[in-house]
Amino acid sequence: MATNLKQWFPHTSTPFIANAPMFGFADVNLVTAVTKAGGFGFIGAGFDFKPESTQLQSLDTQLAKSRTILGLNDEQTLPLGVGFITFQPSGFTENAIPVLRKHRVAAIWLSFPQTNSDHLLMIQAIRQAQQEFDWDTKVFVQVGTIKAAEEAIKQGVDVLVVQGTDAGGHQWAQGASLVSLLPEVRDKLLNTQNWSIAVLAAGGIVDGRGCVAALGLGADGIVMGTRFVATSECPAPSAMKEAIVSSSDGGVSTIKSTRHDVFQSTDVFPRQYDGRAVIGVNYEESEEGVSDDEIIRRYDEARKAGDDQRRTVWAGASIGSINAVASVDNVIKCTQQETRAILERVRAVV
Repeated sequence: MATNLKQWFPHTSTPFIANAPMFGFADVNLVTAVTKAGGFGFIGAGFDFKPESTQLQSLDTQLAKSRTILGLNDEQTLPLGVGFITFQPSGFTENAIPVLRKHRVAAIWLSFPQTNSDHLLMIQAIRQAQQEFDWDTKVFVQVGTIKAAEEAIKQGVDVLVVQGTDAGGHQWAQGASLVSLLPEVRDKLLNTQNWSIAVLAAGGIVDGRGCVAALGLGADGIVMGTRFVATSECPAPSAMKEAIVSSSDGGVSTIKSTRHDVFQSTDVFPRQYDGRAVIGVNYEESEEGVSDDEIIRRYDEARKAGDDQRRTVWAGASIGSINAVASVDNVIKCTQQETRAILERVRAVV
């Protein structure tokens, strides 16, 4: 399957590495840096599909800027993707697809539907636009359970992004790590003879070691989120990057919970999803009995004062292996080089 990814996205180098479309963090500067380094960049475009959506307006601006940064003319396919949060799908066909079609993006990533079946109409609308406008784009769908994977396969996706519970940020509240989830998804594809669907692994991968493990479990490539937050190109506040590189023992220093959203008044996700983040002062105060209302007041007060210390730091369980803020190019090149070196060592052993 990995050959499909290289055929579809010829600018990429191997092993295939994409950044997660983290809304608010995966912006045009990060994403074009990923693309220039031989990875596949995804802009995080949000969840608001209304006609007056400022998120779609920002996406339009960022896509135009990315074309300029990459030195492409208007007729060329834009070699990057756009990721959407889909639990409020109304307006996607009418208002989001025209922006994506206008810029001829190479991929569209859908994640976090209210129900698994919600993606069907969205995918059908994308396929119709492809036919009408001679537009070559691939559909990625993020899944965190076998049921979600089975539904996405039936819907005719091009790429399954299999997300394990070690992931930072939002994810399925009830799920499994990649070690058990990914092989079972790959077996489903083999049993249904869906040879053309590619599989990416996401959740707890921060270096070549994680990449090798993912490939061994059945992935054709990987997605990294937390690792790309701790890069010089990411717009995340320096306090957030420092929290990532200074943390260790991710199974203890991070936790999956809906509380992270409650504290910063972003608790809009359906209840089948939660999120993994660093245990910070908000969570600690909550455990000590401080009320939600008081924590929210303290959070809002800190934000108004320009203090980022109370912001939720979404981060995965492999946080302890991220020890420095690096450039995107360095992250991708080092991950690929380490992957090859490990595989050579494994060949020598076996």
